[in-house]
Amino acid sequence: MTSINVYHFMPDKLNLYGDIGNIIALKKRANWRGIEVNVTDVKETAGLSLSDADILFIGGGSDREQAIATQELFRIKDDFKAAIEDGVPALTICGGYQFLGEKYVTPDGQELQGLNILDFYTESKKERLTGNIVIESETFGQIVGFENHGGRTYHPYDTLGRVVSGFGNNDTDKKEGLHYKNLLGTYLHGPILPKNHEMTDYLLEAACERKNIPFSPLTDNTAEENAKKVIIDRLLAEQ
Repeated sequence: MTSINVYHFMPDKLNLYGDIGNIIALKKRANWRGIEVNVTDVKETAGLSLSDADILFIGGGSDREQAIATQELFRIKDDFKAAIEDGVPALTICGGYQFLGEKYVTPDGQELQGLNILDFYTESKKERLTGNIVIESETFGQIVGFENHGGRTYHPYDTLGRVVSGFGNNDTDKKEGLHYKNLLGTYLHGPILPKNHEMTDYLLEAACERKNIPFSPLTDNTAEENAKKVIIDRLLAEQ
């Protein structure tokens, strides 16, 4: 069986709102294609090499947990940036997304240094942006998930799409997430991948393409599409 390697960063700290479900979705949809997924739980980064990583995943956590995790990631930020620039697919959720930028400003004005992988920043406010969300995406069709964040993120990069219901990156521009090369950043918990098979397959296909592994579409996505439809119908009916 062919295989791909997923590096899951700080799973003991960054698993807010069931983000571990994203790993489960990657494994299941890969296994259905006869592809094995080897998951490396990265809790410490001293001496870590990303040379054999095929997918990078960072979940979400509280500000405190994210700050601790970011200190670990600082040790490998140059390698992480190089991997992203080289096209390694990655999924980063909420705090994991925010700290890819230059800085995170807390509600009391304290500036926390980010990894500066990309040129953007986040400002946090006490009023949180919460609830289910629907996004129209040119790349992935309709995306659904759950958001709960105080951060307002601003950046010049492509996004996952336009917010139809909910907030997204902030409470002004009606855009959600970030899409740079094969990096996906998002505020969507839930977890996001089980209900959005298009995003799951995007990450898997990008990883397989880099390793010259054949990747075929799955013919039955009924369960995933029905789960998405329930959320979309309910939210849009409320508008």
